[in-house]
Amino acid sequence: MHSPPADTASTPSLSEAADPSVPVSRIGAARPDGAHLAAVLRHAMAACSPRPDGVWLTLLLVLFAAVWLPHLAHSSLVPPTDNIEQLTWVRSLEWGYYKHPPLPTWVLWLPVQALGLSGATTYVLGAIFALAAMGVLWRFLAALRGPVHATIAVLAALCITYYNGRLYYYNHEVVLMPFAVASAAFTWKAFCTRQSRWWLALGVCLGLGALAKYHIAVMALAIIVFWGWQRGWRDTSHRRGLLLAMVTALALVSPHLYWLWYNDLGPIRYAMESSLGLDLQGASRWSGSARWLVDQLLNRALPAWLFLLLALWAFERAARPDPAHHPTAVVVDAGMSRCLLLCFGATPLVFTCALGLFVGADLQLHWGAPFLLLAVPAAMELGRWRRLWSAISLRSALKAFGLVQLLLLLWGQMISANGEVRWQRHHWRNFDAQGLADAVAPAARIELGGPIRVVAGPPAEAGALALRLPEQPLVLIHGRFDISPWVDKKLAEECGVLELSRAAAPDVGYRPVGDNFPGLHWRVIAPASISARCTGQPNVTH
Repeated sequence: MHSPPADTASTPSLSEAADPSVPVSRIGAARPDGAHLAAVLRHAMAACSPRPDGVWLTLLLVLFAAVWLPHLAHSSLVPPTDNIEQLTWVRSLEWGYYKHPPLPTWVLWLPVQALGLSGATTYVLGAIFALAAMGVLWRFLAALRGPVHATIAVLAALCITYYNGRLYYYNHEVVLMPFAVASAAFTWKAFCTRQSRWWLALGVCLGLGALAKYHIAVMALAIIVFWGWQRGWRDTSHRRGLLLAMVTALALVSPHLYWLWYNDLGPIRYAMESSLGLDLQGASRWSGSARWLVDQLLNRALPAWLFLLLALWAFERAARPDPAHHPTAVVVDAGMSRCLLLCFGATPLVFTCALGLFVGADLQLHWGAPFLLLAVPAAMELGRWRRLWSAISLRSALKAFGLVQLLLLLWGQMISANGEVRWQRHHWRNFDAQGLADAVAPAARIELGGPIRVVAGPPAEAGALALRLPEQPLVLIHGRFDISPWVDKKLAEECGVLELSRAAAPDVGYRPVGDNFPGLHWRVIAPASISARCTGQPNVTH
């Protein structure tokens, strides 16, 4: 057993790193330009100290959000489909939903009560979770490798396109991110201190992660891999600790497990039908796994590798004293910490590829979002440069970071729905939800004899339309009451339904929305009788 003696003084508390009250600038319509980002970077470099601390990092993350969130809000005509999904589900708090577990929807409920049912609410909340994960990552790495090394890693992670161009996403992967990083940090604390409280904290982290998304199982696998690598079975405290973590996690998730059983394993069946159970054959398994891995490492993470190479290049060309005189961070048990970083960085990639190769799952590209930031510190442990990161000048690193971010912002402007070029014109961000509302709502209200209380149809289009209507109608997903528990069947009968359909040709009773919405059709299901609740106030979130 290679665990060092108990020592809690060298590792700060993680509770300081993931504070969801970190302020994020208000979403606006103004488009950030190069001058804006340059001013932000000059401010950051002016505040740059030889040893950055938590306040310094918080300022950096807030400035990062202040640049990207307005840009992304301006670049899209409509919120991402995942955000719309959460704004649909939040109308009723459940122990689970037909696709996923409930934690992201629960978290959204209170901000919706305070700020209203809007895309901007989800933008801010998504950024808080993503940046909280970055804060936890910095605190964790600062304890292992020093604050400069940790800052370089976080700057690189912020260059991964999941965490800049999708910063305004609010979905289950985003909510899972802080728990994924914290699971690595709590595992380290549990092994270092040999204290039951850290195993308990790890169990809480895994349990809450399971309520966010079942992919927390990948982190549980990484924990087991590290536990086995360190021969945890030989140590009584580690055997008992792992058992304590497992029992705690199961206790937290048990109400949801009961809901799963009671609802015929709905989310599990959805996962099997949409990806895990497709049983791809032959070359499709190899090509699918290779495509997924290449997309993660050489597409999503490519700007991160570019940043690290630029930082190393700046370090190599700068005039500097003999490397023996470089200040180096104090490393606590370098061998075990390196093993931990490699386990948590590589296990999600290896396991997901194995799902494609051996199970025949259709690997979804977004599955890497909660874990890919952990690949950065793992990659920094490889090669002859792994001892140099703490010696890199933060001013040089910020310049390289600024260059990469400018390139990413330029690309974002080229694909923006409000840009001059508008590449990727068929992307969801170009869907004109307000145009859809203008096209169908006036006639629908006349046929319904009052306000629109229920919109049925595909979840993306129906949800986007509902957000644009002043009545705030409920969304009946695919016209199914069994997966839309927030819609009372009696309400639909009394108030009628505006129904959307996406098909090559309209079915009987449907009419085309218009030339700007090819393949989208609509109809009105007239109410049986108009009741008082059909003409009163807008629908409220329960």
